[in-house]
Amino acid sequence: MQLKTILNRVQKFKSFVYKSVRWVVSEAAPELEVEISERANGKPVCSGCGCHRPGYDRLPERRFEFVPLWGIKVFLVYAPRRVACGSCGIRVEQMPWAIGKRPLTKAYGWFLADWARRLSWKETAAVFRTSWESVFRSVEMAVDWGRCHQDLSGVKAIGIDEIAWKKGHKYLTLVYQIDSHCKRLLWIGRERKTKTLLGFFRWLGTERSHRLQYICSDMWKPYLKVIARKAGQAVHVLDRFHIMTYFSKALDEVRAGEVKELKAKGYEPVLTKSRWLLLKWPEHLSDTQETKLAELLQYNLRSVRAYLLKEEFQFFWSYVSPYWAGRFLDRWCTKAMRSKIEPMKKVARMLQGHRALLLNWFRAKGQLSSGVVEGFNTKAKLTSRKSFGFRTYRGAEIALYHALGALPTPEFTHRFC
Repeated sequence: MQLKTILNRVQKFKSFVYKSVRWVVSEAAPELEVEISERANGKPVCSGCGCHRPGYDRLPERRFEFVPLWGIKVFLVYAPRRVACGSCGIRVEQMPWAIGKRPLTKAYGWFLADWARRLSWKETAAVFRTSWESVFRSVEMAVDWGRCHQDLSGVKAIGIDEIAWKKGHKYLTLVYQIDSHCKRLLWIGRERKTKTLLGFFRWLGTERSHRLQYICSDMWKPYLKVIARKAGQAVHVLDRFHIMTYFSKALDEVRAGEVKELKAKGYEPVLTKSRWLLLKWPEHLSDTQETKLAELLQYNLRSVRAYLLKEEFQFFWSYVSPYWAGRFLDRWCTKAMRSKIEPMKKVARMLQGHRALLLNWFRAKGQLSSGVVEGFNTKAKLTSRKSFGFRTYRGAEIALYHALGALPTPEFTHRFC
């Protein structure tokens, strides 16, 4: 089977034919050049309006890099025609294999974009002997096409969170779809401000925003304000992970202060190297840690009482009824306020201030998994680490959409990977 026959099977272009195939010996490595010619009765298409127009003249030959064959670079060679368009003026014809003025074919661009999802961009460029810029432009093309063609009709539940992408408190607001049938990254915004999340709801549209049934987020005030304003009909659930983070920070603050106090008074340093004993889940402790924790719990210390308050609150998540969960929450907050442990009192006041949103967790139980948001955040951080960080916001946006967006791809006659 000849190479032209293979190309006609996997990549056939209307109104164009493959002609001669040349073996070219270059300084770097041998290459294959495949000449393309227009059909005798084919009229050029204007790249501006997409209409068939009369020819004007012809430009010099250009080489368009195609998918490599057995590690050998393949180039399509064609001399583009210019057309005389009544509405657009003199324009270069539209070539179905080309991406604007780029030296890559569409097929090779999608080929690189697929591999860039599996490897880092730098590794992809090295493996296929191309430039980092070519890989980035290919991924950008795939993301732009996918964003224009993605289906947003079934979005009922979303999760909102932020991640740091640069030093100096530079954040990205990430919005995920967390429906049971579809989990993906929907939208990325710069910073974590009120106007950032308002930008998401403008992008989603008023009609789709009113169809949202569940929203999961942390207690960042700009998020709470915008969600109440733009999607007040949805059940707003506070993320369990973030709530328990406040407990861990309060417990760590109590322990650190008490360690200094015991040391200043000359008492036995029983709390030394006990941080992870108090912060880890009991079932994750080793045998040695369990023994040491049992010994520590015999002391009447503020850290121990704070630890017991934290562990007692875990029963809150085991309730089914919002009513009884609310009763438990009220009793726990009363106990925490009477404990005279200021960091735990601060947590209790915070929980009382968000009581209604906390109880929404039980109204959405079985319908929403807030752990999905943290899982996506982990993948987003992994994408950033694999890229050794991002220099520009555009680079971060493209990489995250490509890795987590589950974006659609066009239908091809043949897929090369």
